[in-house]
Amino acid sequence: MENNNRDTEIGKLKVEEDEESPIEEVRLTVTNTDDPTLPVWTFRMWFLGLLSCSLLSFLNQFFAYRSQPLIITQITVQVATLPLGNLMAAVLPSTTFTIPGFGSKQFSLNPGPFNMKEHVLITIFANAGSAFGSGSPYAVGIVNIIKAFYGRNISFLAAWLLIITTQVLGYGWAGLLKKYVVEPAHMWWPSTLVQVSIFRTLHEKDEDPHKFSRAKFFFIALVCSFLWYIVPGYLFTTLTSISWVCWVFSNSVTAQQLGSGMSGLGFGALTLDWAAVASFLFSPLISPFFAIVNVFVGYAVIVYAVIPIAYWGFNVYDANKFSIFSSDLFTADGQLYNISAIVNDKFQIDLAKYQEQGRIHLSVFFSLTYGFGFATIASTITHVVCFHGREIMERYRASKEGKEDIHTRLMKNYKDIPSWWFYLLLGVTLVVSLLICIFLNHEIQMPWWGLLFASALAFMFTLPISIITATTNQTPGLNIITEYIFGIIYPGRPIANVCFKTYGYISMAQAVSFLSDFKLGHYMKIPPRSMFLVQFIGTMLAGTINICVAWWLLESVKNICHVDLLPEGSPWTCPSDRVFFDASVIWGLVGPKRIFGTLGEYSALNWFFLGGAIGPILVWLLHKAFPQQAWIPLINLPVLLGATGMMPPATALNYNAWIIVGTIFNFFIFRYRKQWWQRYNYVLSAALDAGVAFMAVLLYFALGLENVSLNWWGTAGEHCPLATCPTAKGIEVDGCPVF
Repeated sequence: MENNNRDTEIGKLKVEEDEESPIEEVRLTVTNTDDPTLPVWTFRMWFLGLLSCSLLSFLNQFFAYRSQPLIITQITVQVATLPLGNLMAAVLPSTTFTIPGFGSKQFSLNPGPFNMKEHVLITIFANAGSAFGSGSPYAVGIVNIIKAFYGRNISFLAAWLLIITTQVLGYGWAGLLKKYVVEPAHMWWPSTLVQVSIFRTLHEKDEDPHKFSRAKFFFIALVCSFLWYIVPGYLFTTLTSISWVCWVFSNSVTAQQLGSGMSGLGFGALTLDWAAVASFLFSPLISPFFAIVNVFVGYAVIVYAVIPIAYWGFNVYDANKFSIFSSDLFTADGQLYNISAIVNDKFQIDLAKYQEQGRIHLSVFFSLTYGFGFATIASTITHVVCFHGREIMERYRASKEGKEDIHTRLMKNYKDIPSWWFYLLLGVTLVVSLLICIFLNHEIQMPWWGLLFASALAFMFTLPISIITATTNQTPGLNIITEYIFGIIYPGRPIANVCFKTYGYISMAQAVSFLSDFKLGHYMKIPPRSMFLVQFIGTMLAGTINICVAWWLLESVKNICHVDLLPEGSPWTCPSDRVFFDASVIWGLVGPKRIFGTLGEYSALNWFFLGGAIGPILVWLLHKAFPQQAWIPLINLPVLLGATGMMPPATALNYNAWIIVGTIFNFFIFRYRKQWWQRYNYVLSAALDAGVAFMAVLLYFALGLENVSLNWWGTAGEHCPLATCPTAKGIEVDGCPVF
């Protein structure tokens, strides 16, 4: 009885076995206890949260323009803030004091040991500015293509409002859907369990004092990463892409097309640059091995089977006239398409000039990328219906029965968020967005009805996609669908199209990300109001820093994003923005009718929608016909077809390095040195990310601003100048042989 009373006094709540979560993975990962007395609204949380959010926003935006755009993820924050939190708990004064206006309530800079709930809120704070940890906000790409690629102007106010509203809009309806996809036990959000596991691992006490502590290991690895990056980052940049095949066959176009890691198929290409390993696909150390295998199979089939057959075997879409791997747009005779020539004074398409240059052509890789993108969207829907449809319906019905698990019951100890908070946020954001469309229409082009259409589309898809994500860990994207639809309805206006895509796709993605964070808070027993405020404040702060950094770099780096005007080996090539710009031309300026319709070259790619939809059905029927074959249901077509979804802007080099490093750590070390892996794997990932980030920023401020550079063989790129050359007879391109 005394023990029970003591537990009650400290606020420790326990659970009977029949109250546990119905999901086995949740039962194995999430604790069934809570201590409501733990302080979360602390000086430490605010200081480290604001600092982490600011640093992450600055670094991710800074790296977004570079050839290898390293993304600093929330795992880096999880690892790095733990020793800082413990240090603050050790050195800050514990004296209590009162603040005028708060009555007699006592406050302290150091209310006790640094606890897990503070740690969770700091991580949520840092990650608030990007949907699913994607680094730079999607809307910054609109500003980049207007200023850097189209050479037009957009005001800072319009840019800031665009970023903030697209990031915040989804929060409103996410809050209204919380009771359907967060509170029910059967909506279990598998990805959040990874975060729960990492938090619990980091907060376990080190039992063996003779072993390296995680904090010491993190510091040493960070210093090594920091010091090493000066080599591939400045002194010997060719180490970023060691394309040795090009060096051996310096006069062969075909060999360089095969061997180039940056502009070809990357056969044998390697890297000694962590930024190249972790860019685009995130750190391979935090990707489970089964995911790496799925990506590898899809990547190998597409890059080393489909593309060579399409290019050399069948010359699909006159592939030999263009680069084998490029996101550029071409004319029929293999020359770069002059986009600026077909844009009139109203920032719309000039049809006469377009007819003069002719139809737009794509490299075989870029065109098939869109085809596989169509197939991935369709296959995701049918795969989820066939393999997870019954599970989703059963769990949704179970969630509506109102039976609460222990986690929902424990969360009732905290004040819930009033609905009017979400209604107010949604209303204000919609009004501001409408004002942008009406009064700043000359800058963003999108009409007011386009905003309402995009918002309705996003809202309509948020609940079903949240349910799919919460039960299957797959999140279908709306980016291609939104740009396709609006490109048909409202062609000829590139910025209107990307704005529609951003409001329609990103507001949904932000809503799903917000709900995922709420589920993490649900499992970690974080007060809901604290979660909401941290998310909202973090998003506002991150968005402001993002646009400030973007504006600074766009104004200060000469010829930023223009590969043809930048010095050889310059890192400011903006690979993601190049693809974003090309998409604005394809879907907005020229329009899908003139690319993928009857007026274009690529109408046959629409059949990929049908193929993608049928594929999972055939796999499912095969599984039903041969249920004893356990390998059949492991065929995940959405993952296989979407394996190269990041290419371009990602290159074969990035995939090669990611797969190799991921296999070493998450197969060999995980299997044969599991204790080391459990103790240091995530710590190493965070240290490598942080070391590269800090050295890259230091190099820019110390040398880049003064244009201090080295010029020798080792800083002149990967030495594959012929990789971008066409191989068709009679096609003349500067720097390339004529066949």
